[in-house]
Amino acid sequence: MNITGALFYVFSAVLLFASWRVITARSTVHSALYLVLAFANASVIWMLLRAEFLAIALVLVYVGAVMVLFLFVVMMLDLKGDEFREGFWKHLPLAGLIGAVIALEMALVLLPGFRLAEAPALDPALVKLGNTRLLGIEVYTRYLYPLQVAAVLLLVAMVAAIALTLRRRKDSRYLDPSVQVRARKADRLRIVKMDPVVDAPATPAAPAGDQP
Repeated sequence: MNITGALFYVFSAVLLFASWRVITARSTVHSALYLVLAFANASVIWMLLRAEFLAIALVLVYVGAVMVLFLFVVMMLDLKGDEFREGFWKHLPLAGLIGAVIALEMALVLLPGFRLAEAPALDPALVKLGNTRLLGIEVYTRYLYPLQVAAVLLLVAMVAAIALTLRRRKDSRYLDPSVQVRARKADRLRIVKMDPVVDAPATPAAPAGDQP
């Protein structure tokens, strides 16, 4: 085993540990930090597999933008992790079974691609183009239809998220800026004239000797 293989197994072990801590950490902030660690190790593994463009995209998009934004949102909302962890051990066997089925299905699909002895030889002209240009050619020629389907799904998800966010709720209060701009003093303040109130003078008490 060379140093590249050793580094691959080391980073894979760290990736598995970080993934496990994402779902088992009691604090949501710690889960977000472990997810950043998992993405960073995944990008290093992509780098070892000579997929530099995917590695840089993973770091810039997920670690640099999405995860930092998610971390700030979690820290500002101050979410309580105990409420989300209720029933974790109760649903763990079913979740483990579903995860095992997903892993088995992915293994059945991906394992044939790891047979290096049967892999076709690369064209020297394509090797000179580089990973980034080859990836762009494959995405926008062979996989153009799946790319458009994914773009439509993301657009639908974005529109649905905006619609759910902007729906009117009965318990929400909002202000209309146009009404505030058109406000006048007469609309906010009304002077009411009232008669003055004068206290009546107190009647002196009669002396005790004058009483019958």
